[in-house]
Amino acid sequence: MSTPDTLVRRYGAPSRGRRLAVIVLAVLVSATFLGWLLWAMLFHADPAVSSEEIGHQVIDDHNATIEVRIQYGDGPVDTTCDLRAISHDKAVVGELTFEPDPADGPTYDIAIKTDRRATTVQWIGCKTEGQPRYR
Repeated sequence: MSTPDTLVRRYGAPSRGRRLAVIVLAVLVSATFLGWLLWAMLFHADPAVSSEEIGHQVIDDHNATIEVRIQYGDGPVDTTCDLRAISHDKAVVGELTFEPDPADGPTYDIAIKTDRRATTVQWIGCKTEGQPRYR
């Protein structure tokens, strides 16, 4: 007698119903995951607003500038953008919330006042209603 026959006699054969249930469950979980992945890709692929830093410059002990590009997905929307100036000891020495006018863009030069000399200007990004994450 072969080994598989001995194991089946000793432990019993797996039921067809259980095997079918496992396959159906695996297909459902896979379809759900792939549906979510497709939704996430489509929803986040074209945000209402996105932005990127082009460059920044520290002017003097109390002034810095940053140049950014702001792009709108389906058209201009009310947008809020944030940036901060940071000193050599990593302390925030200036913060600014900026509401861009789409007629002035897509490139903006923004000046920020600082408490003391900044070493860098950090562009946090822009967000709009329905888009809680800065981009």
